[in-house]
Amino acid sequence: MSSFQPQRKVRVAVFGSFYRGFHVLSEMLKGPLARQVEVVGVATDDVSSTFVSRERRVWSYPHTKTEEVMVEQLAVAHHIPLYKGRVKTEEFYDIYENEWCPDVCISATFGQRISSRLFLYPEMGFYNLHPCIDDGWPSHYAGPNPFHALLENKSDHAVIAMHEVDDGFDTGRLIAISEKIYFPPDASVIDLHKSSSPLAAKFFAQELGKLLALCEIDYAME
Repeated sequence: MSSFQPQRKVRVAVFGSFYRGFHVLSEMLKGPLARQVEVVGVATDDVSSTFVSRERRVWSYPHTKTEEVMVEQLAVAHHIPLYKGRVKTEEFYDIYENEWCPDVCISATFGQRISSRLFLYPEMGFYNLHPCIDDGWPSHYAGPNPFHALLENKSDHAVIAMHEVDDGFDTGRLIAISEKIYFPPDASVIDLHKSSSPLAAKFFAQELGKLLALCEIDYAME
């Protein structure tokens, strides 16, 4: 049985950047679950750093300064603790375990690998949102730039996979698959990030809502 107590808000940490990070954070702050969750910390990409694998991720494409910092600005506007450094450091572990103390974490376009010390901590799990197609799991489209791979293979759609984070690269246990998102003609990687992110955020909120309901059932049975 879970020891989570539904009388208090669920503590959520968001690891995210760009449009997916922005929409997931917005959904946690303003969507239907806002009364049930508290965002206790946000880790986001420092695009000027060398540790976010910029050359292999969305930051390698033309983008604006606003797109680099919109997650940071949203967190600051809502007075949420923000972290932009390396997450596999004793400094961050101390913040994560002694200040944020998350019940659940979500990764949504984040440029650093998550260590086992981080993904094993939240009682309700640490999850990632990954674009792919429903081609079995782990997907053929695991990796840092799935939209590019999908366009290269002339796919006309994607889905968002919500999966647990583990030591592999997009290999953790599959939780759910979203509905299909169809690609318009001549769509770019940036276009697909923009168009899919609101659906990805609402999909995560829907699945988190199911998880909260299960926790309430477990607590009632104790």
